[in-house]
Amino acid sequence: MQQYSVGLIGFGLGGSIFHAPMIAAVPGLRLARIASRSAQAEALGAYPGVRLDDTPQAMLDDPAIALVVVCTPNASHHALAKAALQAGKHVVVDKPFVLSCAEGEELLALARQRGLRLSVYQNRRWDGDFLTLRRTVESGELGAIHTFRAHFDRYAPQVKARWKEEAQPGAGVLWDLGPHLIDQALQLFGVPRSVTAHLAVQRQGARVEDAFELVLDHGATTSVLHAGALVRAPGPRYQVHGAHGSFVKYGIDPQENALKLGQRPGDPGFGHDAPADWATVTPAIGAPRTVETLPGDYLAFYRGMYEAIAHDAQVPVLPEDALDVVRVIELALRSGDERRTVDVDPAPTISAGEIMY
Repeated sequence: MQQYSVGLIGFGLGGSIFHAPMIAAVPGLRLARIASRSAQAEALGAYPGVRLDDTPQAMLDDPAIALVVVCTPNASHHALAKAALQAGKHVVVDKPFVLSCAEGEELLALARQRGLRLSVYQNRRWDGDFLTLRRTVESGELGAIHTFRAHFDRYAPQVKARWKEEAQPGAGVLWDLGPHLIDQALQLFGVPRSVTAHLAVQRQGARVEDAFELVLDHGATTSVLHAGALVRAPGPRYQVHGAHGSFVKYGIDPQENALKLGQRPGDPGFGHDAPADWATVTPAIGAPRTVETLPGDYLAFYRGMYEAIAHDAQVPVLPEDALDVVRVIELALRSGDERRTVDVDPAPTISAGEIMY
């Protein structure tokens, strides 16, 4: 099997929990370098054979590095991904892709020009609850879907001293959790016709929005997406209603908590939902039934990246899809600021021959 060396830029929560363990678990990928100024001891303790860098430049200059993963504060995604592409590296960018459509379009053009793989880590496509929901919707059992409600609620009343909660570009819950919810809605129902957003600052001392509700008009289907930091008793994670029935799911995918506890893909029970949190499908005719949650599988993303690099397969998340998420966030910010519904302009058409991912 062909081996590819990977460089990881950033070893905070995202790099240490969501990326490094997945890279290390995929045959054919080798975590070779980590660039981090503040977490070198942690990185070396977790991955003793890795080379540590204070800055990304040595990684970008290393001809042995085939893939660079950017997992840094959101405002730095564009510059670091651009530098990696210019250095001839395949690139994965943590969500959100970038902070503007213009930045994303520049990276897409550069990747096409260089013939490099570019993808975005929308790992929540591989949440077990979303995999189960998607399978149920695509089976047709619920009929034509008219309402999709998704929540990503937490109870975190204290504002923390971290960049995500500072008044700076790319901070706030819309850029943090919004990409997950929006990407899932777009995967199910496509790019909406319009966006209506309510953004709120709810916690004492908060400097950026810490709650939002988005309404996406897909035509026959409406998506209602909500996130908040002051939700002590969360309701359903998903409520999906169709002409022939409803799908309701409580609880959130267990992979994040398992990774924080030091568990890894392949460990017994990793990615498996508790039976108490399995979804309920209520048909128009007949009794409700419980639906076992499919196992979550974040590892699928990096397996897909290996296949894309080694065997010319499509990347696991198309950058065009991630750019659509950025478009919706830009419009949501505009909608919230202007307090009105904003129409979505059609995206430029890209021919299949132009896609090099």
